[in-house]
Amino acid sequence: MRHSVVIALLGFINATCTVAQTFDVNSEISLQGRWYPQSPIFLEQKSSTMGAVAKTTLYVEIAPKTSFTFTPLYRYDSADSQRTHGDVREAYFLMYGDWKNNSWELRLGQASVYWGVTELYNLVDIVNQTDLVEHPRNRPKLGQPMVHLTLSGEWGIAESFLLPYHRKRTFPGPTGRLRSRFPISDNASYEHRDEENHVDVAFRYSNSVGPYDFGFSVFVGTNREPTFLASGQSEPTTYENLTLQPHYEQIEQFGLDVQLTTSALLYKFEAIQRNGMRNLFGEEENYHAVILGTEHTIYNLFNSSASLTVLAEWLYDGRGSRSTNVWTNDLFLSGFLSFNDVAGTEFVAGLLADLDYDYRALNLEFKRRLSDSWTMRFESIVNLSSDPADLTYDGRKDSFVGMDFTFGF
Repeated sequence: MRHSVVIALLGFINATCTVAQTFDVNSEISLQGRWYPQSPIFLEQKSSTMGAVAKTTLYVEIAPKTSFTFTPLYRYDSADSQRTHGDVREAYFLMYGDWKNNSWELRLGQASVYWGVTELYNLVDIVNQTDLVEHPRNRPKLGQPMVHLTLSGEWGIAESFLLPYHRKRTFPGPTGRLRSRFPISDNASYEHRDEENHVDVAFRYSNSVGPYDFGFSVFVGTNREPTFLASGQSEPTTYENLTLQPHYEQIEQFGLDVQLTTSALLYKFEAIQRNGMRNLFGEEENYHAVILGTEHTIYNLFNSSASLTVLAEWLYDGRGSRSTNVWTNDLFLSGFLSFNDVAGTEFVAGLLADLDYDYRALNLEFKRRLSDSWTMRFESIVNLSSDPADLTYDGRKDSFVGMDFTFGF
């Protein structure tokens, strides 16, 4: 079914290219490698992996005020078969125009939407599913089928979403690093009888008033974050042969994101109220979560063209130890150094600390253009300490050093 859809899309693109007013293609191929200095926990895991990613974005202007965008992605990984996968990040028609004193846009197809203002984690961002095998922190998104209508004017921006299909979260396989202690089943379960075909709805209103940029959002439908059901235990009192089955509930989420811009600092805030989700112990619990942050940029650092941005963010989940994710009471400190040179040299360092458990992690990233076509990127996540008492961190995590070279054309 998926292959037939791609073939149909390619046939449509070929048929319209001859009449298109604009036809643009941008592609990149990335060669990547990771080394894990810690010995693997499981025998089937390896200490190093190699891979490649190919991504293309094709833009076709079919007619005035009508276009089509198609962005496929394919990843190959030498160690984890579940990390080897393909996805259509975007495949949508865009139509736009004016209505009285307002403007409108309509997206039909598979697209990506990002909500939120903070850096560490976006609480309010819920439309698209997380592609967890891509990266443990950057949180890239799977493409989401949608009907997305946007109305905008002097009064603000109103966005309405009709989401006819739910996509399951991806997870590393048994041979992959950064995997769970227990295997995760490919067979997910759903609270609603329509399962992945349940039609979800979402709405967001955003505006700028003076120094404030804010957004209010509502989501009703199938949760993107799964809870896990235990299955396959040989005895109730042991963990032998335990498998985790993802389970997706029907939830309501109300979100608020605000950014205050002053001459010295940026202040950032995100908050949600989520109803209908199970907690870590399988009990349904309505809860709230917030993230607060501040950011400051120093320009012309030491009388040079470089700039340094420092930020601090704190995330709190009202469920505490009953939370299903790692972000319960965490502090994030980061510095972003941009040399503002021709090569676009950037360096990022961040420290993540759990305030309830003994978990500390250091994140380092260095990026630079080598030529007009080539870019190199170095990153490392070093887990300085982990706490077996924190079940969401699974007692340990894999530190790694990664390098990738990207060719764009």
